[in-house]
Amino acid sequence: MDETPEVWARLLDAVASRGDVAAFEILFRHFGPRVKTYMLRQTKNLHMAEELMQETMVTVWRKAALYDPARGNVSAWIFTIARNLFISACRKQNRPEFDPNDPAFVPAATEPADVGLASRQDAETLHAALLDLPSEQRELVQRSFFGDVPHSTLAQEFGLPLGTVKSRIRMAIAKLRKSMEDRR
Repeated sequence: MDETPEVWARLLDAVASRGDVAAFEILFRHFGPRVKTYMLRQTKNLHMAEELMQETMVTVWRKAALYDPARGNVSAWIFTIARNLFISACRKQNRPEFDPNDPAFVPAATEPADVGLASRQDAETLHAALLDLPSEQRELVQRSFFGDVPHSTLAQEFGLPLGTVKSRIRMAIAKLRKSMEDRR
């Protein structure tokens, strides 16, 4: 048989227009082994190469009508299909398994009502205890713990020695602790 690009294009057109099984068989016998060899070079796995070759040729059968001779020859079109199927297979193989226990997919546990109430009450008690502190101690504690400001920066801002800032924060924490215990 004459193996020119025009012959392959006519055979593919026969498959597309009439579903010509004989024309497809000729295409399959010619391109099947070549696609399989290409896939074997890519995958180094005979079973996978055979499957990808079969998938390529099935795609050629189903999508023969999409072939456009103006955009290239049949051989290039078939090997483009093969390459795309190989890339899809690699992506599918490298995709991680779905883990239903992955924290990204597990909804956050809802907090029981009593725990939420206790947390709000503790926050209100702490707020009231903070208001009982002298203003300088309150500001040091708030800036240190809630503002995440380092003690050395606070010492510079307040014009105090670093040890004094640390002592005042320690005293304020002790007062807060006692005040929280007394309010419960």
